Amino acid sequence: MNQKHAVGSKVIAALLLLAIVQISLQVGLAEPSNTTNPVVVPQQVVARLTTRNNQPITVNGLSANTGASILTGATIETGADQSATVNLGPLGTLDIAPNTKLVLTYDDQGNVKAVLVYGCAVLTAKKKTNGEIATEQGTAAKNNPAAGGVLNVCFPQGAAAPTVNPGAVAASTGGGGGGLFGLGTAATIAIFGGIGAAALTPLFFQSNPSGSNP
Repeated sequence: MNQKHAVGSKVIAALLLLAIVQISLQVGLAEPSNTTNPVVVPQQVVARLTTRNNQPITVNGLSANTGASILTGATIETGADQSATVNLGPLGTLDIAPNTKLVLTYDDQGNVKAVLVYGCAVLTAKKKTNGEIATEQGTAAKNNPAAGGVLNVCFPQGAAAPTVNPGAVAASTGGGGGGLFGLGTAATIAIFGGIGAAALTPLFFQSNPSGSNP
């Protein structure tokens, strides 16, 4: 009887050991692996609007003020006494003159494009940003992503072709100072609002802005 009892005890012990091993394996498989590489989430670009004196402008047919988010693909329109800047975070800024209508697109891969329907715009692109200003006729100006820079285009209503002079602006801003002639966003907005889109055309495209008479 003692031998049968001993054999029975060994069988029970073996079954218990097997059950413990199976449970341990199941728990181990359920635990998250520490060797899994973390998922890299790309930086999201959030574009923010600033308007002169917080005057409302039109975005996608609706009124928008300072602080509004500007989604990619937005149609932005300013009136005769309105001007605005779109802050594109790591990509740069877009200054929009009065009497301007454009479509702005951008993405997380460093691409920014403003398509002018009419009016004037200055795109200040940071390094590693592919900046472009175009019209319905095609590309008007592009920057060098390795250096960044300023793109400066006017396309008044009724004009046969856009007027482009990124060189004069880039030289005076040091290739990406931000805003018209490196004056910064606030000063650019003040200039836009003070003189209007019609007067911006000669100011934008002087061959030597610092040495020309107003």
